[in-house]
Amino acid sequence: MTQMFDVRDGLEHVRADREAAWRFVRDFAHAWMEPLIDGDGFTVEDLAAAEERLGVSLPTALGEMYRLLGRRRDLTSNHDQLLHPDQLYIDARGEALVFREENQGACSWGVLLKDLDQADPEVHVMPDLADRQAQRWEPWMERLSWMAVEMVLAESLHAPQHLSDFLYEPDPACTRIVEESCERLPFPAYPARGFGGTRWFLGADVLLRDEEGCVFVRARTEEALEAVRSLLPGGWLNG
Repeated sequence: MTQMFDVRDGLEHVRADREAAWRFVRDFAHAWMEPLIDGDGFTVEDLAAAEERLGVSLPTALGEMYRLLGRRRDLTSNHDQLLHPDQLYIDARGEALVFREENQGACSWGVLLKDLDQADPEVHVMPDLADRQAQRWEPWMERLSWMAVEMVLAESLHAPQHLSDFLYEPDPACTRIVEESCERLPFPAYPARGFGGTRWFLGADVLLRDEEGCVFVRARTEEALEAVRSLLPGGWLNG
C-alpha cells in the first residue's frame, strides 16, 4: 500500500490546486485510515442552512471539505474539533468565520470575513490569551485546502492509539536523528508567525510531526511504530 500511495509526491501536487488536495485526502484515508465513502460528508442542504443562519456565503474550498469528509471524526476531530455546519460561528469581534477549535480551547481557526469571497482563502488562527486585548487573528496557512490536508494528517496522529505515540521527553539528539533518518515533507512553513514551528517527516511506514522539540508519530503497522520508538530516545507516552 505504501508503494501505491506516495505521501511526498501527493503533497507536491497539493501545491498546484485544491483538487489535488482532495485527491490527497482520499488517497491518504485509503492507505492510512479507512477509505472515504458516500455519506462521509455533509450535504449541500446542510451547508445552505449554515449560510442562511450566518448570513454569509462559505468559501468554495470550505464547502468542498465539508461535503467530502465533514462527518469523518477520525479524519477531523480526534484531537481538535472541526465544527459541524450548525456550529459554525462568527467570532465576537465580527472578524472571522470560525470552523475549527483546539480541543482545550487554546485557539480557534477561521477565515476572515473579508476573505469569504475567495474560493480557497488563507486560514487564520486566534490564540486564547488571558489578555483579551492582545488577541489577534494571525496567519496560519496560505490556503484553506492546504490546511484541510494538514488537519487530516494531524488528526491521524491521534488514532488509533495502538498505532500512534507521543515523545514527550525527547533526547537532545532526537531532532538530528529524525532529520537524518526520515524524509522532510514539503509543507510550507507554518504557522506564518509566532506559535513556534511545525515540520513533517516520513519514515518507513511512519509519519512524524516535529513541533518545538516534541514528536508525534503515526505508523501504518505496530512493527513500524516499535522501530521508531527504538530509534528515538526519550519518554514515549504509550511505549
